[in-house]
Amino acid sequence: MSAQNNRKLLDEVRDFMRLRHYSIHTERTYCDWIKRFVKFHQMKSREDLSNGEKKIEAFLTDLAVQRNVSASTQNQAMNALVFLYKRVLKLPLDDEINAVRAKKKVNVPVVMTREETARVIALTTGTPQLLVKLMYGSGVRISEAIRLRVQDIDYEMKTITIRSGKGAKDRITTLPSSIIPFLRDHLTKVKSIHENDLAKGYGEVHMPYALARKYPNAAREWGWQYVFPARTLSIDPRSGVTRRHHIDPSVINKAIKAAAGKAGLTKRISAHTFRHSFATHLLQRGNDIRTIQALLGHSDVSTTMIYTHVLQQGGQGVPSPLDDLDC
Repeated sequence: MSAQNNRKLLDEVRDFMRLRHYSIHTERTYCDWIKRFVKFHQMKSREDLSNGEKKIEAFLTDLAVQRNVSASTQNQAMNALVFLYKRVLKLPLDDEINAVRAKKKVNVPVVMTREETARVIALTTGTPQLLVKLMYGSGVRISEAIRLRVQDIDYEMKTITIRSGKGAKDRITTLPSSIIPFLRDHLTKVKSIHENDLAKGYGEVHMPYALARKYPNAAREWGWQYVFPARTLSIDPRSGVTRRHHIDPSVINKAIKAAAGKAGLTKRISAHTFRHSFATHLLQRGNDIRTIQALLGHSDVSTTMIYTHVLQQGGQGVPSPLDDLDC
C-alpha cells in the first residue's frame, strides 16, 4: 500500500475513533499496529486488505513465533486489526482466525511491605509524593490519578470518583484522611495557576465526549480542571487548541524509580506496585475481597483473588523443611 493510501487509511481510522471518543493512547496504539500489519504484508492498495482472516492469522503467528511477544501484546494487535476490518472498513471476518497463540504468563504482582512502602513514599517529594500517596491510599491506577478533576474529590464523604476508568466504567474509592490537608494546599497552588492562565486568555481544559459543545464555558470552570496539571501549556494534537494538560506519568515513574533505588529495594517497583500493595494490605487487615474488588474496579473477583496468593508466606503457605533442621 502506497504511503499516500496508507495515510488515508489511517486518517479514516483516526476519524472513526475520534468521532466515538476513543482515547488518544488507544488511537496511537491501534494506528501503530495497523501500520505494522500493512508493512508486514507489503500492501500496495486497498485490494490487498482482502482475505483478512488469513492475513491477520499470518501476522499474529509471526508475532508469537518470530518476535516472541507476550499474550497481551498479541491480543492488543488482534483487537486493533479486528477493529480495522469490522468497524472501520465494514468488512466481515467470517472465518476463524487460527493463529499460533503466544504463551500466556501468569504474573504474581510485586507487593511492598508496609515498611517498604513508607520508605519509598518518604523518599519522594512534592507532587510525585502526593500522587504516590494517592495511588497507595486509594488503589487508583496512575492513569486514573493524573486524570482526576477537582470536582471528583469529596472531602466530606472522603471519596474519590474515578470517571471512565478501565472498561469505561465509573467507580468510587476511598480518599485517605491523612492527605486531605496536603491536597487542599496543593489545589490552592493549582487554582492560582489556573487563574493566571485565565488572565492570559487560556485556562481551558480538555472536556470528555461532547461536553465541550453542550457546555461551552465549562472547560474554563475550576471544577473541571485537572488536580495534577502539567507545568506548561501545550497544543492539543487533535484540536490544535492550547491548553494545560495533566501531568505526564513519566514524571511520576521517574520519581518512583529514584526513590526505590535510594530505599535499597531490589524489587521492581513501579506506579502499579502501590495499587497492588493497597489491595494486599487491605486483605491483611481483614477487609472483604468483594469490597476490595469494588474499590479496584475489577469486573471479576477472580482478578482480585490474585492478591490472596501474595499473603501466603513461603511457597503456597508451606514453610521450608530446612527451617526444621538445627544447623
